[in-house]
Amino acid sequence: MRIIQKGNLIQLSFLPRLFPVNCYLVEEEEGVTLIDAALPYSAKGIVQAINNIGKPLTRIVLSHVHDDHVGSLDALKSQFPEVPVYVSSRDARLMEGDASLDPNEAQTPIRGGVPKALQTRPDVLIADGDEIGSLLVIATPGHTPGSISLLDRRSGALVVGDAMHTRTSVAVSGTMTPWFPFPALATWNKQEALASARKFIALQPTLLAAGHGNMIMNPKHSIEKAIKIAERKFGAVKEEGTHHHVT
Repeated sequence: MRIIQKGNLIQLSFLPRLFPVNCYLVEEEEGVTLIDAALPYSAKGIVQAINNIGKPLTRIVLSHVHDDHVGSLDALKSQFPEVPVYVSSRDARLMEGDASLDPNEAQTPIRGGVPKALQTRPDVLIADGDEIGSLLVIATPGHTPGSISLLDRRSGALVVGDAMHTRTSVAVSGTMTPWFPFPALATWNKQEALASARKFIALQPTLLAAGHGNMIMNPKHSIEKAIKIAERKFGAVKEEGTHHHVT
């Protein structure tokens, strides 16, 4: 496990040189918020990092529900049964293995590792605009229908889950990149992902923290470049089975 701290945000990276899977700790006055739960064997490292901060774990927030973001959730919940788990109301269904689509959603299959044996269920359902401690919830569907990102209103740090990745290059979810195609292959709907990425420009983040890859300081130019690449690749492509208006 590799640990990198930028202000109140701490990145815990597992398999950083091969297939980097990140989760994040956000230090608050009263405790620590964990964003995502990485891989099944990650619980020990996560607990050790929390103990090193010296503040209690107060909540677990999931950016989305794929296996590599909830891998150690059951183990953590067994150690911290009173700590609430936050997830979007839409992705809460994935926690039960329900990959069905709503009639108003793009009818493209939900891809990626939807957990089949997850025991933990959400304690708090969240939506766009909710506040969780210092974090502002931003609905960023695309990688999954209920993906969210989290903006630290104190620092401007933006944790995006898999709405973008920064491994090998900064890319919008769904963009196929050399040597690291996995987030693209696991993306539900490219046009939704592109629309979500466009939201990040207005937020003017000071730091971009993704589920895969290094943290990027002053990411405005990198985000804009990634959006332009996605527009070229996605713009003329209509997702198979999509029946709603594509922007």
